[in-house]
Amino acid sequence: MAIEVRPASNFDDVATMVGPKRPDANVCWCLSYRIPSKENLALRGPARGERVASLMEEGPIGVLAYDADEVVGWAAVAPRAVTAFARSRTIPIIDDLAVWSVWCIRVRPGYRGRGISHSLLAGAVEFARSQGAPALEGYPVDNNGAKVDLTMAYVGTRSLFEKAGFTHVAETSSVINGFPRVVMRMDLRPHPA
Repeated sequence: MAIEVRPASNFDDVATMVGPKRPDANVCWCLSYRIPSKENLALRGPARGERVASLMEEGPIGVLAYDADEVVGWAAVAPRAVTAFARSRTIPIIDDLAVWSVWCIRVRPGYRGRGISHSLLAGAVEFARSQGAPALEGYPVDNNGAKVDLTMAYVGTRSLFEKAGFTHVAETSSVINGFPRVVMRMDLRPHPA
C-alpha cells in the first residue's frame, strides 16, 4: 500500500476525516485548537463545517493521507500563533521562534496499524517546511508504550514523534487520558553546509 500525503485542500475529504456522519451533529471538525474557545463553543451543527470551509478558502489547513484515491488519514497543521496553543496555560511556549504546530492525527477505521500516522507526520513536516515554518511542534502524550484510548490518541505519542525525528524540548502541565503531554520539536531551518 503506497500512501500519498497531500495538503488538505479538498473540503469533502476533510469532512470525511473530521466531519460528522449527520450534518447537524456537533462534532469537533478539528476546530477546538484552531479557533477561539468562545467561537468554538458557539458554533453548532452545520455552522462548524461552514467554518472549516471558510478557513480552507485561505489555503490548506493540514494534510490528508490517501490510499490511491481513498482518503485514509488527517493531520492538522498551522502556525502556532493562530491556534489555541498560542494562549495555552498548560503547554508552554519555548521561545519566540514562529513555530508551527501539528496537533491532531487521525486514521480511518480499517486503515489503522499500517503506519499511516507515520506518513501523516512526515507529510505534516514537509507541508510546514514548504510554508516556510522554521520549526514544527507537536504535543503528544508520553505514554511509555501503554495503550492510549482511541478517542484521546489523536494527539499522537512521544514515540511516534521521536521516530519522525522530533526532539523532546519541554514538559507540560497538560494531561490526556491520564498521560502527561510533552512538547516535541523538529527544526526545519536549512543548516549551512
